[in-house]
Amino acid sequence: MAISFHFDDVKKPDFFKPVAIKNWLKKIAQTEQFTIQDLNYIFVTDDALLEINIEYLNHHTYTDIITFDNADSKGKIESDIFISLERVQENAKKFNVSFEHELHRVMAHGVLHLCGYKDKKKADIAIMRDKENEALTRWLTNQ
Repeated sequence: MAISFHFDDVKKPDFFKPVAIKNWLKKIAQTEQFTIQDLNYIFVTDDALLEINIEYLNHHTYTDIITFDNADSKGKIESDIFISLERVQENAKKFNVSFEHELHRVMAHGVLHLCGYKDKKKADIAIMRDKENEALTRWLTNQ
């Protein structure tokens, strides 16, 4: 079970607690009956994530997260998750929450995608938000 964090041309936030975050992410996956095999979070700039979005998804828009599911079997998580720290910071301001809160929400969002949750339809978005909120509550109560 390997979870790793990479900061590519961006500074690691001062509040970032790798060990606590790894335990929390594992718990999210376990709650959904998944096991994390290999999970890489790559934190990048807005421009870097835009390039990935264009190259791999043919989307010409900025986004906060892109999740690549590399798993060969159901119930296992193997993934590279790219997150724009700049976009997360902007969204934190937009939603009037702390940068820390928004970063944890986005990190949980990626794992939840890997557990099969979608966010394109209204009903799916509502379920995803509920799951994100459950994960955030778990994070806050274990700190």
